[in-house]
Amino acid sequence: MRSVRMRILATLLVLAAVGVGGWQMMPSSGSKNKTITVGTTDAVTALDPAGAYDAGSWALYSNVFQSLLTFAPGGAQPVPDAARSCAFVGSGLKTYRCVLRDGLKFPSGRTMTAEDVKYSFDRVKRINSDLGPASLLSTLGSVSADGATVTFRLSSPDATFPFKVATGAGSIVDREKYPAKALRTGSRVDGTGPYRLTSYTTNKRAVLEPNPKYQGDAKGDGSPVELRYYSDSDHLDSAWRTEQIDVATRTLPPGVLSTLSASDPHRRVTESESSDTRNLYLNTRATSPLHDARVRRAMAWLIDRERLAATVYEGTVDPLYSLIPTGITGHTTSFFDDYPTQSATKARQLLTEAGVSVPVRFTFGYGRGRGSGAEEAAELKRQLESSGLFKVDVRGYEWTDFQKRWAAGKLDAYAVGWVADFPDPDTFGGSLVGTGGSMNTGYSSKAVDSLIVGTRQYADRSAAAKDFSELQADVAVDVPLIPLWQSKEYVVSSEDVGGGQYLEDGTGVFRLWRLDWI
Repeated sequence: MRSVRMRILATLLVLAAVGVGGWQMMPSSGSKNKTITVGTTDAVTALDPAGAYDAGSWALYSNVFQSLLTFAPGGAQPVPDAARSCAFVGSGLKTYRCVLRDGLKFPSGRTMTAEDVKYSFDRVKRINSDLGPASLLSTLGSVSADGATVTFRLSSPDATFPFKVATGAGSIVDREKYPAKALRTGSRVDGTGPYRLTSYTTNKRAVLEPNPKYQGDAKGDGSPVELRYYSDSDHLDSAWRTEQIDVATRTLPPGVLSTLSASDPHRRVTESESSDTRNLYLNTRATSPLHDARVRRAMAWLIDRERLAATVYEGTVDPLYSLIPTGITGHTTSFFDDYPTQSATKARQLLTEAGVSVPVRFTFGYGRGRGSGAEEAAELKRQLESSGLFKVDVRGYEWTDFQKRWAAGKLDAYAVGWVADFPDPDTFGGSLVGTGGSMNTGYSSKAVDSLIVGTRQYADRSAAAKDFSELQADVAVDVPLIPLWQSKEYVVSSEDVGGGQYLEDGTGVFRLWRLDWI
């Protein structure tokens, strides 16, 4: 999902079937009733799961909604949450069936049914919001409900479908509260997750209380939590230093992150590897000055990731040379293989072949307040312009406005972080470079689409590595994006708050219920 998540999961298998287990969230006494305050620079695009496909929104969804499946901390396979069991039917990977857990209650007191599940998936696809997750459900053909049983029929074999069910796209809503053909407005949420949203102020805070009626996989007593949203990393850092928050996560300034130490006796620091990435996306439409692939290849010859990581990010990120990050099945170094060092000479040759006038002028957008976006944009502008081959017009936008602009094709280039939807390389495929993918670059390749579909046919995910390798080689030639860096994961908490190591781990789940007072 789009980002503004410490473990890397290298061997990934799809469940043929998942069994049950349950947990009920019960508020406890004493310090457990004291609110834990968590700060972040992530933003919430929409409270309706059909209207958002970004890290900030999905972090909230993980806590206030349930999906049929979820991921245990560090898990590589989905486990039941709202479902009692799920499994593929037969060996064709085209029919997936789940049986709903008994007694799940919406805030209204109404019992969740299989019809609510069908309704939730159907409306995501029907609404098909530009900012929503419909593209993640591209292989979903139809959903049927019969008693407590939900059956998904897929348009093509998709071994990754259980992973997608476990994401924010699979959030189950109350069909009596959410319109079928439009996004719900207002600040109310009606889900069955570990928490209930009691108050919400856009771009300010979300107040969460444990849901005493929750039944599912989430384990923990669940302290009350207040999520506070900050406009940029400096404001988050100020709130942390002045003890306005108990936990700080995505994203403190690089200068602060580079000085963190796990041995600090006055705070708890979790630093771990991550599969989060950041790419420079390029508008390939005919109306864009970057339409010609040779122009985009010329840009790839000029980007210095090592310098970007060392200067702007002070070594808190690692340079990335391919679509799929290090540690994930199928990772290669395709951009290093094709563009091993910076070369203005090779870039000029490509622009000459393309017959374009230099400098090539284009707009570069970024989301204001999302980490070091402004500093990153300035450095990339410097790298591209120092060759004399490009002239870059850098513009920063408020996060939701930024998403709308790239979705409408109004930007020629835009830098966006990507938080893995689930622990499988497919999350870096169709969503980023498939036809109609969520990043809206206008890129479409029959060869790449065929490889994406092909990788989903392998229940043994390691068997898809060859196809993923070919996919990344094609992307390095077509350059609908330029990989920039792969992040590390940092969570900082006061010494009296534990559980920060479980908060996020590359599975796409944000576990506020694991935070507790020590």
